[in-house]
Amino acid sequence: MGPFTDGWTEAEVEYVLQRGDPAELRYVPIVVGMGAADVDPQWAEDICLGLVGHPDETVRGNAVLGFGHIARTCRRLEVARVAPRIRAALADPSEYVRGQAEAAAGDLKVFLGVDVRRAGALT
Repeated sequence: MGPFTDGWTEAEVEYVLQRGDPAELRYVPIVVGMGAADVDPQWAEDICLGLVGHPDETVRGNAVLGFGHIARTCRRLEVARVAPRIRAALADPSEYVRGQAEAAAGDLKVFLGVDVRRAGALT
């Protein structure tokens, strides 16, 4: 996917992050989110948190979606850190980001029992 092949490494992800090219960065949250169970899930979450405010809407939207992937693959997230970011993304000016936030909110609801639309609510 993008600059990554099967069997990607954390070092390859860090290299793409250092390069900072949005055309490559957009793949980072997807690969780390979907592969979070194979690496340190906290590292994957931190990567997504670092990209969620990116100026490029695809990078930003995929970072939000990465939270949903981590919730699905690992059944855990630091909800207190992530939920406000997903809530903010639900109101993002970009339709793409809002759509990815909807998907992530659904994943947190299904896999963690967290309704991100209600601050601090667990349902």
